[in-house]
Amino acid sequence: MREEEVETFKTYFATVCDTIRHQEGCNLLQAWQDINNPSIFFTYSLWDSEVYLDKYRDSAFFLQFWKTVKQWFGAKAEVWSFDKIVDLP
Repeated sequence: MREEEVETFKTYFATVCDTIRHQEGCNLLQAWQDINNPSIFFTYSLWDSEVYLDKYRDSAFFLQFWKTVKQWFGAKAEVWSFDKIVDLP
């Protein structure tokens, strides 16, 4: 995130996070900000399956969301998908 867009992103994300969280198949949504570099953000979400994540990524909502936020990035965004191997209560 470009430094001058940090607060813009946080404000905007707060307006859309409920919509993201309530997409079909989304069970959890978290946003994280690096404590040493406040220009770095991560979102963490849990989906019922990759099918639901792909459906979200293909939605009109996501396309508009992505169009809005990507202009604030200082570098190319990175995206990862994972399989959980340990879950300790």
